[in-house]
Amino acid sequence: MSTRNKKPVPRQYQNTVNNAQGRIFEDAILCGCAWYIRNGLAVVDKTPEPFRVMEKGRDGVFKGRFTARAQPDFQGTLKNGRSIVFEAKYTSTDRLRRDVLTEKQTETLGLHYGLGAVAGVCAGIRDKFFFVPWPDWEHMKERFGRQYVTAGDLEPFRVRFNGAVLFLDYVKKSGGHTQR
Repeated sequence: MSTRNKKPVPRQYQNTVNNAQGRIFEDAILCGCAWYIRNGLAVVDKTPEPFRVMEKGRDGVFKGRFTARAQPDFQGTLKNGRSIVFEAKYTSTDRLRRDVLTEKQTETLGLHYGLGAVAGVCAGIRDKFFFVPWPDWEHMKERFGRQYVTAGDLEPFRVRFNGAVLFLDYVKKSGGHTQR
């Protein structure tokens, strides 16, 4: 077997691990969504991926194709009637890069924020979780001096975790964030 054929295996493995960790993170956010619904504080849902079924199999398996660039991961309404929209991003490394958002996600979050929505990025860095308000994420370079953030940088935006990511509940009440 050539060296060329050996390289994709570690990358494929890492991609599989990353996808699994991302799903676990999103599941913890969904648990938070359920908690907020039960407590009458918000209704926030996972945004479905835009795709079309191309071929159906008898065993329930199908082939599909994505039809558009993804919107932010979660959207909903808070108890006060205000909308909320955010993207979920997780990393097992020590930093999260600004460019993990697509142009479409960036544009959409900015539009929602501009109309008064609570908008941002729900971030997981290893075992810590944060809700970064959109202006802080959008202006990361000015705010943090670079195009990535660490868990230490995001400490003012750290949110509670009880098995669920409670993205509306900052650990420190006066996080100094720029959310409206």
